[in-house]
Amino acid sequence: MTVSDRRTFAIISHPDAGKTTLTEKLLYFGGAIHLAGEVKARGQNRRARSDWMKIEQQRGISVTSSVMTFERAQEDGSVITFNLLDTPGHEDFSEDTYRTLTAVDSAVMVIDAARGIEAQTRKLFEVCRLRSVPIITFVNKVDREGRSPFELLDEIADVLALDVCPMSWPVGMGGTFQGVLDLQNRTISRPEGDSRTFQGKVEPAPDLPADVAEEIELAQAGYAAFDAEAYRHGDLTPVYFGSALKDFGPAELIAALASYAPPPRAQPAEPAPVTPDTDEVTGFVFKVQANMDPQHRDRIAFMRLVSGTFKRGMKLTPTGHGKPIAVHSPILFFAQNREIADEAFPGDIIGIPNHGTLRVGDTLSERADVRFTGLPNFAPEILRRVALKDPTKTKQLRKALDDMAEEGVTQVFYPEIGSNWIIGVVGQLQLDVLVSRLEAEYKVAAGLEMAPFDTARWISAADPADLKAFADLNRAAMAKDRDGNPVFLAKTAWEVGYVADRYPKVKFAATRER
Repeated sequence: MTVSDRRTFAIISHPDAGKTTLTEKLLYFGGAIHLAGEVKARGQNRRARSDWMKIEQQRGISVTSSVMTFERAQEDGSVITFNLLDTPGHEDFSEDTYRTLTAVDSAVMVIDAARGIEAQTRKLFEVCRLRSVPIITFVNKVDREGRSPFELLDEIADVLALDVCPMSWPVGMGGTFQGVLDLQNRTISRPEGDSRTFQGKVEPAPDLPADVAEEIELAQAGYAAFDAEAYRHGDLTPVYFGSALKDFGPAELIAALASYAPPPRAQPAEPAPVTPDTDEVTGFVFKVQANMDPQHRDRIAFMRLVSGTFKRGMKLTPTGHGKPIAVHSPILFFAQNREIADEAFPGDIIGIPNHGTLRVGDTLSERADVRFTGLPNFAPEILRRVALKDPTKTKQLRKALDDMAEEGVTQVFYPEIGSNWIIGVVGQLQLDVLVSRLEAEYKVAAGLEMAPFDTARWISAADPADLKAFADLNRAAMAKDRDGNPVFLAKTAWEVGYVADRYPKVKFAATRER
């Protein structure tokens, strides 16, 4: 195995765009599973049947299908190992999506052909751009009533501010669906399942209507030609049209990932970026998930391996506390199954069972002389007070809030004045997940009340005396986060600007590096 054999990518989309179905079909065409659960599903069962795909497990960031590893043999005899990372589709969990994108080298954005790019999809696109992640766009459900492919391509180009390159073309989209043309391999996949080779650039097949040939000619003339380097550099997005449910497109998509998607890349770190060919084993934790196996109440830290060859049982030092830990039972996730990983290579994602030792943002390395950067906490957009219904459960509540803050589900703030702890989230759905998990996993009944604050900022100053003076004067609005960092709680975003102007020696930060 070599670094060039790895493809680590994320699938992102808005809800109901077909991400679950596409994920399953990629596993199916990659040989990881032998039955696609969507094929015969009906009604409320129209979802992937595998336990790791249950929609209720995909509520919020608590997704047991976070990582799926599978292999695919190439025509030249080589084998590509794919590490597929699932992401929440809802915009309320864009912070979790951001952290997941730190662990991948490329992404597939799924768009519903009828709905186009929705507001929350735009936010996910922005997250990709923030991480400079190369994007392949998959326009799904083209066999249904939809919009013009030209309209969708223009919209994608406008939102992403990138060149777009159609790699396939839907014939009869929005009308009588006739199939999908693969513009690279010169084949057409039809609804009855046959695939025919065609020749020529303007006249793709003798039995296609003239208006279709004209569409293809316009598309090839009006949009960018495919350039692998431009795609990997983040200047161009290849666009595939298809229907994951009907098996149009997933095979071509997985072939594109194998051929074009970048292998593991260098990762930002201090004192210098770390490249995959570095001999020392290094990696970082981008996600912590509790209770993946309810019978064992386990806790898994997901680590992206950045460099070196990891061996089972080796000792790595986390930045969190500096004490080496022996990784005896590292996990690789193969579709529905878990397997103990005897070794792993750059680009691989391994699960490390632990009891709270590892946190999101931790770097693990052999010599503890490196720290990966780029996994921040973001200032919450919603603040709520936690009202405990049973005062004897205070200890359990604190543990639960700390655990979920450690996972990145929420943030927790402990005010300097008052006993009601405050939680911060990016979106309303996170609050629903929080209350549900408190009850189900920690047996803590709690309610949420409006807080007298609207947002939060981490504060710092070059001179500790300036920081102390500010905190003393604004004690009623001061709190500590779970790590003890000072936080200013503001009633409005306007107040943040006003107070920042009054105290120029104090820095008010909307993000804090983990």
